[in-house]
Amino acid sequence: MVIITLQRDKCIGCNYCVEMAPGLFQMSKKDGKSVLLKSTNAKGFYTLKSADHSLTDDCELAVKACPVNIITLKET
Repeated sequence: MVIITLQRDKCIGCNYCVEMAPGLFQMSKKDGKSVLLKSTNAKGFYTLKSADHSLTDDCELAVKACPVNIITLKET
């Protein structure tokens, strides 16, 4: 299982996550912040759980590129 979490409230809208993982992230036209696609929100933490381990490589790039460290990736 791959678990990706985005702490959206702290996003600064730099767009790096979208550039590194366009299949996982996109920028909101409303507020200019990142959106984790197909995620669920729980108190400002947007989480995507998937059995698809091919998401890991792109997500790792996004995690490293994020200047405010609001993206986490866990594999179980």
